[in-house]
Amino acid sequence: MHARNDPCPCGSGRKYKHCCGRIARDPGRGPAWPMLGNALALQAKDPLPALRRAAELLPGDKGAHLNLGNALARQGRLEEAKASYDRALALDPGFAEAHNNQGHALFELGRPNEALESYRRAIAGRPADAQAHDHAGNALLVLGRVAEATECFRQAIACDPSFFAAHDHLGNALADLGRSPEAALAYRRALDLNPSSAEVHNNLGSLQRNCGRLDEALACFEQAVSLRPEFAEAHTNLGLVQRLMSRPQEAQASCARALALKPDYAPALVVLAEAHADQGDFTEAGHFFRRAIAVDPDSPEALAGLSRLRRMTMEDSDWLSEAQRIADRGLAPAKEACMRYALGKYFDDTGEFDTAFASYRRANELKRLCRPPHDAQAMTRIVNRIIGSQDRDWIERARPKSVASHQPIFIVGMLRSGTTLAEQILASHPEVFGAGELPFWCAVGEAASLDRIDSLAIDYLRVLAALAPDSQRVVDKMPGNFMALGLIHAALPNARIIHMRRHPIDTCLSIYFQHFETGVTYANDLDDLAGYYTEYLRLMKHWRSTLPAEVLLEVPYEALVQEPERWSRKMFDHAALSWNPRCLDFHMTKRTVITASKWQVRQSINGASVGRWRNYEKYLGPLRRILPPR
Repeated sequence: MHARNDPCPCGSGRKYKHCCGRIARDPGRGPAWPMLGNALALQAKDPLPALRRAAELLPGDKGAHLNLGNALARQGRLEEAKASYDRALALDPGFAEAHNNQGHALFELGRPNEALESYRRAIAGRPADAQAHDHAGNALLVLGRVAEATECFRQAIACDPSFFAAHDHLGNALADLGRSPEAALAYRRALDLNPSSAEVHNNLGSLQRNCGRLDEALACFEQAVSLRPEFAEAHTNLGLVQRLMSRPQEAQASCARALALKPDYAPALVVLAEAHADQGDFTEAGHFFRRAIAVDPDSPEALAGLSRLRRMTMEDSDWLSEAQRIADRGLAPAKEACMRYALGKYFDDTGEFDTAFASYRRANELKRLCRPPHDAQAMTRIVNRIIGSQDRDWIERARPKSVASHQPIFIVGMLRSGTTLAEQILASHPEVFGAGELPFWCAVGEAASLDRIDSLAIDYLRVLAALAPDSQRVVDKMPGNFMALGLIHAALPNARIIHMRRHPIDTCLSIYFQHFETGVTYANDLDDLAGYYTEYLRLMKHWRSTLPAEVLLEVPYEALVQEPERWSRKMFDHAALSWNPRCLDFHMTKRTVITASKWQVRQSINGASVGRWRNYEKYLGPLRRILPPR
């Protein structure tokens, strides 16, 4: 028994006589039941029996139905919660809080259109409700109406500038629209308001990764897991960036941590699959992709990953039907693009070229929605500045500060021009280490001053020493280093450069058909590709007239494929390396290859990709202007 003046045992803070004692004296007294329910909820006890009784005794009280709906929603009983909100709204159709909470229930039930309508009714009742605007924006994001979502998040911020989650969500929407600089500003504003948000650090890291800024992405993900060690998604994203930075052991360790936190987490399994594929272990990669599919049958990343492990055939009809089902189910643009690229590969592998091109075209249309617009004029201005400033006299002025190392071998050219094949051949030599695509010179930029030449060379050689302390020669196959050849030669005049050249249309179509994991802004539009390729040709013409002939070797991809020994010997002679016959068995070399060509370079050399563009001749459009004259 409890004395009337004792504190109520329910924990409400009231005296027993004014709280549960009233219910004991008069079980039919309606107003006391909501108090009991709320008190129980504060103690993490089940409030439902009390709140149900309140709704029964007070059928005309909209608050009683709202409270019952909220309690049901917290327990995941969403259909019942919606029914309670419906009863509250029947009593007061303008009840903004009930509209808002009903929106949550509908959203969680996978009914975003209805949720959006509820949020809009809540906003009509409370136009200054920042949270209702934010919730409407999230529903619009799920519906793929990203531009409208952006406006909702901006409205939420206008209502409450300190609402950090709205800044974060605005960043997500702007990132989906490809407006990366604005997205970064939104994320940083969110972090100004809440520096300890692991979620925002994770989102900013994903943006930086998609823009190709891997060092910054790495720092963001490391901060996210430091703030929230149980954050499986951030551990997985950290593993993805480590993988892209050629740190496979660290990548696998990060994914293992994600899986320890969240067993059978499909995104972590996908990153592990890709890491095994990078090392040429396609059987194990397939195992992890299939595990991811078993956990999440709708994972576009896992199903698309399987298509890259081998050449697809007509016997892969089960894969095709699943891929088409997933692609047609209304995915976010980035995820649908992933699936459309995979479908394009399937149809290209099976010789259905019209269907393949339609898939690739759709993939690129979607990809354009997810990346910053390509600035063709900026590319032209950069090339103009390089040609106008980095001539023979400029290089000669750098000579006193250059570093006389023979260690680096640079392989440059357009993406998809055979740079990975050339690296794999050279890296099969016992004295050579293939370092993959090092971002060093791209990060330096074209405006580096001559007074920094010696420090740049020393810093770069330290990078090589850290990667391969025992190797006499190290190959850096960053294709985009063609932009920095003047700077590279000024700093390291004894370094040798191999320029891979491939038929221009084969090159550009191969880029257009490729799903790049980081931002390549010119890849998704044939006009942009043609313009970029034209500037590349113009700059390479300048380097041929500027660099000493003994420094730069041009290797035609088609010739290397047709006469592998002859052109391999030329590359080894150019790099002052002895010939080693094992280099012709490059496909047997065990090493990590991160690029999209990781399956192809593990196959015997063949000319299957030579002249591939003729299968798509009627779709060339703007690419025709880069065809060599007949």
